[in-house]
Amino acid sequence: MPHKPKGSTLGLHRLSKHAEVKCIERERQALLKFKQGILYDYDMLSTWSEDENNGDCCKWERVKCNNATGHVQILDLHGEHDYYFTGVINISLLIHLQNMEYLDLSWNEFIYSHIPKLIGSFTKLRHLNLSYSEISGSIPFELGNISKLEYLNLNHNHLFGEIPSQLGKLTHLRYLDLSYNDAIDGKIPYQIGNLSQLRYLDLGGNLLSGTIPFQIGNLPMLHTLGLGGNLDVKTNGAGWLSSLYSLTNLKLISLGNPGSSHPWLQNISKSISNLLELRLVGCDLVDSDIQVLFDFQSNISTSLTILDLSHNMLTSSAFRLLFNFSLNLRELYLSYNNFVLSFPLYPNFPSLTTLDLSYNSMAPSIFQGNFIFSSKLETLSLRNCSLMDGSFLVSSASMANSSSSLVSLDLSFNLLQSQTTFHWLFKFTTNLYTLDLKGNLLEGPIPDGLGNVMNSLQLLDLSYNKLQGEIPAFFGNMCMLQELYLGYNKLSGEMYSFIQNGSWCNRDIFYTLDLSYNRITGIVPTSITSLSELETLDLKGNSLEGDITESHFSNLSNLQYLYLSYNSLSLKFSSSWVPPFELLELGLASCKLGSSFPGWLQTQYYLEFLDISDAGLNDIVPEWLWNNLQYMEIMNMSHNNLVGLIPDKPFNLPLGPSLFLNSNQFEGGVPSFLQQASKLMLFENKFSDLFSLLSLSEKSINSSDIQTRIYWYNVTYIENYGGITTGGYALNILLMWKGVEYGFKDPEMRLKSIDISSNSLTGGIPKEIGHLLGLVSLNLSRNNLSGEIPSEIGNLNSLEFVDLSRNHFSGQIPSSLSKIDRLAVLNLSDNSLSGRIPDGRQLQTFDASSFEGNPDLCGFPLNKSCADEISTYPEDLTSDNPLFSKALYMSMCLGYFTGLGGLIVSILFWRRWRNAYLRSTTHL
Repeated sequence: MPHKPKGSTLGLHRLSKHAEVKCIERERQALLKFKQGILYDYDMLSTWSEDENNGDCCKWERVKCNNATGHVQILDLHGEHDYYFTGVINISLLIHLQNMEYLDLSWNEFIYSHIPKLIGSFTKLRHLNLSYSEISGSIPFELGNISKLEYLNLNHNHLFGEIPSQLGKLTHLRYLDLSYNDAIDGKIPYQIGNLSQLRYLDLGGNLLSGTIPFQIGNLPMLHTLGLGGNLDVKTNGAGWLSSLYSLTNLKLISLGNPGSSHPWLQNISKSISNLLELRLVGCDLVDSDIQVLFDFQSNISTSLTILDLSHNMLTSSAFRLLFNFSLNLRELYLSYNNFVLSFPLYPNFPSLTTLDLSYNSMAPSIFQGNFIFSSKLETLSLRNCSLMDGSFLVSSASMANSSSSLVSLDLSFNLLQSQTTFHWLFKFTTNLYTLDLKGNLLEGPIPDGLGNVMNSLQLLDLSYNKLQGEIPAFFGNMCMLQELYLGYNKLSGEMYSFIQNGSWCNRDIFYTLDLSYNRITGIVPTSITSLSELETLDLKGNSLEGDITESHFSNLSNLQYLYLSYNSLSLKFSSSWVPPFELLELGLASCKLGSSFPGWLQTQYYLEFLDISDAGLNDIVPEWLWNNLQYMEIMNMSHNNLVGLIPDKPFNLPLGPSLFLNSNQFEGGVPSFLQQASKLMLFENKFSDLFSLLSLSEKSINSSDIQTRIYWYNVTYIENYGGITTGGYALNILLMWKGVEYGFKDPEMRLKSIDISSNSLTGGIPKEIGHLLGLVSLNLSRNNLSGEIPSEIGNLNSLEFVDLSRNHFSGQIPSSLSKIDRLAVLNLSDNSLSGRIPDGRQLQTFDASSFEGNPDLCGFPLNKSCADEISTYPEDLTSDNPLFSKALYMSMCLGYFTGLGGLIVSILFWRRWRNAYLRSTTHL
């Protein structure tokens, strides 16, 4: 969770921490009930108890009462970077706090919580902050009833639906932020123009559409305005901008090309004379737009201190143009443009402290000669700029004038290869705090000069290169170093020597050590426990050996991420061991854990990632594990010898985790609670019944619990990785939970592909499969399924691939199957089907192999006539018409690749699909 910025402290100066009057009993009980929804609080609410010593809630942490009345007026439960609240909260339980003026629940993980309609009953609220709290649902219009509200912040959540026009009644509102909720849609309500006291308005990062209402120009006190974040908002008419004479910060993100209407840019340029910060990100701007923005009559060219033009289509000409208006610029962001900078960069930015030119192209001569942007330059980002070794031939005079101020340098994902880069750095950037060189082609050893010259480094990232040689011992003597990333190289040496030979003078501040995927050998010394502030220890993918014991972790109470996978390590802990840490991620793949399931994992309640695959386990999975998956996103227990039944109980998997349970000895039925998984790998087991996962009626899909419903989003996907292995299959279901009000836009579950092939499944295909109207691919081959193919399969008009081969299906092929005109691949072979293949051009286009192995089946394209006909071979479909055959196959291929292309485009450009896909492949 990111660091929380300092916010308003409305009313805190008037209220003492220890009120003289005790709190009201019903308010105390309300707070205790509210606390019950908080699963973990890092002991920040330890004073909230029924204990007689803590009976006065006015003395509780995070609570402040009115000195005279004892009523709770402030409830401040905001989280921080390392300490925050988690759980599913019910804000309605606070209804008895009718005198509350300040409520802050920001920067927490209240997943699946929502804003209740009762929020409108808190009529005395003046400050409401629910930002960065993972809440979902719609924005209730009842918020408009809180007439005294001055501060409303709901940004960076999962809210959806339209912005209620009733917010226009909050005439005392000074701060309104609804940005980055992704699914807030509809038009911007013109009633926002009634909020004449508004100073801050940010609606960006949503799915808003329509035109920007001119009534926003009725906000003369507005100093910050953020709009856009989508591609649908239109910008017709911008005269209202000239009324915002107090505006100092303007942010337009992914707005429908404001550059296409020069009056827009002219209004920005000439009417907003006090503009200090301008961000026009992803607006398809071209060079001519910059000329309009910064012409000779521009009023912002000298006032601007921060300019962000990233994600546009600007070229080098625009960059040169900025030279003339750069005297006061402190921060300049130009990443993701079309710059091809071939000229040396000269000292045209005298005040610049931050420059980001990432994801542009730079010629080898870019830094030859002068490199004097500014004597004040502190942060320089040149990520993925095609930089090569020859780019860094800079004169000594230039280096002398520019080296002292730079503290952060990002040269990652370039083409740097030789030691020249290091030598340049030693001479030019001696005061760096952060150096990022990951993703280059650097070869050879890490030079000793790095430890001698760059002793002020706090973060060093050399991962994803080709560095060789032993890991230098000087890393253990860099007293300012906090984070060290050396993963994915070819570094060697003994782990014991690396730890033992360093003074580790930074042990009190060193919290990340990543040596993953190198060639490090030997044992891990127990002295590693002296690095007591470690939060991340990543040693996976090396050649380490020996035992890992409790002594290795005795002082590592801050450890959150531990990766020891793919070594030859044996973990030997006593059965009663209670670790000092509470991990978020744990990777122990291929480690030797013993035959018994590790009981100490029961103490790791907040795990989000767990990999204990191929760990030699030969045991029943304890029930507590299935009951301990509230935060799990990925769990891999594959390739062990885990046995027994998975209990069919209502365990909760709220995050829809990816569960890899394949290659074990699980047996019996697959319990229904696994429907909540996002990816379920079950092949190479002994399961006998899967259809509790498939027989999902509309009623069962819409079932809800107390707080939420499952929303099966239309990236739902089932995929097989079992190959030809008997019993092999995998189920992949990607979920999107959206709160109780969201429900379903369609009655069907949006499964796209099902592959449960190569199992021992029996029985028939449930008729409910006809509910899966979004299905594109269905593979149930190589099982023991029987009965008739249900006619409801014909409802699946999106089907392109069907394989029901090598089963025991009987009866006729349903005629409804011939009506699926998108069907490109069909395999019904090796069953007991009978009768005539249904007429229809679609089924007759398939090869005879699609129907072979069904002795009682007849009709074209089989070379077997039915008893009631002479010939079933349509003339126009025989091999005598090669032109038709060629056209037919071309159309099939075109249809397939068009569909595939549509899926790929959706993944690339629709963020919901893209995020779901990326998450599904994480850690594989």
